[in-house]
Amino acid sequence: MSFKQLFPFLTWLPLVKKSWKDDLIAGLTGTIIVIPQAVAFALIAGMPPVYGFYIAMIAPVIAALWGSSNHLISGPTTTSSIVVFAIITKYYHPENEIDLYISMTIVLSFMAGVIKLLMGLFKMGKLVDFVSNSVVIGFTAGAGILIAFKQLKHVFGINVPQGSKIYEVVNYIILHIKETNYYALIVALVTLLIAIIIKKFIKKIGRFNLLIAMVLGTLLAIYMGGENSGIQTVGNIPSHLPPFKIPNFSFDWMQKLFPGAIVLALLGLVEAVSISRAVALHSHQKLNNNQEFIGQGLSNIIPSFFSCYASSGSFTRSGVNYQAGAKTPLSAIIAGLGLILVLLFGAKYASFLPKPAMGGIILLVGYNLIDFKHIKLIYMSSKRELLVFSLTLLGTLFLHLEQAVILGIAVSLIFYLERTSKPNVAELGLNIDKKFVNIIRDSSVEECPQIKVIRIDGSLYFGAVEEISNFFMSLYEKNTYKHVLVLSNGINFIDLAGAEWLTHEVGKWKARGGGIYFSGLKIISQDVLNNGGFSERIGYENFFKDKNTAISTIYNKLESDICENCSVKIFKECKNEIES
Repeated sequence: MSFKQLFPFLTWLPLVKKSWKDDLIAGLTGTIIVIPQAVAFALIAGMPPVYGFYIAMIAPVIAALWGSSNHLISGPTTTSSIVVFAIITKYYHPENEIDLYISMTIVLSFMAGVIKLLMGLFKMGKLVDFVSNSVVIGFTAGAGILIAFKQLKHVFGINVPQGSKIYEVVNYIILHIKETNYYALIVALVTLLIAIIIKKFIKKIGRFNLLIAMVLGTLLAIYMGGENSGIQTVGNIPSHLPPFKIPNFSFDWMQKLFPGAIVLALLGLVEAVSISRAVALHSHQKLNNNQEFIGQGLSNIIPSFFSCYASSGSFTRSGVNYQAGAKTPLSAIIAGLGLILVLLFGAKYASFLPKPAMGGIILLVGYNLIDFKHIKLIYMSSKRELLVFSLTLLGTLFLHLEQAVILGIAVSLIFYLERTSKPNVAELGLNIDKKFVNIIRDSSVEECPQIKVIRIDGSLYFGAVEEISNFFMSLYEKNTYKHVLVLSNGINFIDLAGAEWLTHEVGKWKARGGGIYFSGLKIISQDVLNNGGFSERIGYENFFKDKNTAISTIYNKLESDICENCSVKIFKECKNEIES
């Protein structure tokens, strides 16, 4: 392992000389955004509010140093908080046994971190490649809508019940629209408009739009009376740092928590990497999933020694980070360190931050997460991809985030398997330029009456055997050909089922007095054939490097009387026979 692999932050650290100003602004913006979220997510997880700050301080720093994404911000999230609460409440409840609840939660977080780290070290990041772009775009759009709707309670100043689904939020606001706090609504809308106007019309300070809008929105809220006018603020914030404490590694606890730790780890990785990929679609950054797994693992393991519960990537904060102009992971480090400074020196000032102003900012972030350009492209190009996108989008809105991603991945895999189970089989003939072309594309091509030339584009694996078998059965029953030449350049791999079928099919054609021959079969496609002894049973003499050598050899096996009466004589061997 190289020095830079051990310390991946050395790769981007030199870039900081040019980007530190952008990263500083993005980091400070992230510090402000995370304050109300840290409190909310901790409460969702059943933890005291201060624990949300602990994880928001430490996790983004560790993930930035050992992760892969330039823009991913780790810390407390809705998904991780909900999963933690669901797992731990099987054993302890925060209302009755808060100390044991906290201790077990921290052990769970440590275990999930170890699982993430091991998956990264064993290079299992390839698993994330099964998440298609349509899934990511649908997940992103859904999360953007979800994030925006979740902020409506702050925008309207209506006390929507915690944990409400998106349709419940809309329904509740409609039913209680008369309860709207117009002071809060004005603060939210003014903050939103300031952010939009600065970004669109004042280019010189466009990258500061979110931070400026937040400051001006706060001043407006104070001018309008603040909490006296019903404008909710972040409220009292603790002013001490997380203590160092070794988790209670009880064997009994670890045994009980192991299944839950696997679930928490997998969902956290799907969430973090999906967010990284979503942002990378815009930033065009090349990601290293294995390194991201390692970063996510360490950002759970190390913080667990500082009284922190499980973390993952945050859609909201990562979106804000990118849109605020972040260039390197330094912005995430600044966000974490900035929160420490806020708690130590500015807790009383940060308590004045109005939730409606933050709601207005996050509305804009949610809107910007919807990639209308790519959605239009999906709509125009593929009905299947549109279905994958739509299901993921709807799943994100009405199911848990992790369920939405899993649904999208499952549908993508079904379509992939359906496509690969029907490899293209092209029947070929020679055109006037003596090149093999698909007979469907050119009706003037000519075929040899004794050699059927085909091309297979796809892999011979268990899912495709039936489709290929049906083609050869149809060809066999026509009783026209005895010899079949397969141009095999397009066969990517052959599995055991494919090799067994192929051996049987070749034997059937041999018994008929002919054979099946292969030209240009890739070496990697011959692995199973060679290792399993199938090549020997088929006959090494049936494999050729190129089609010309194959045709020359097969020609010697043709029935001479048919050749004498043949009118097409398309091969050079035919003409040589006439000349001789």
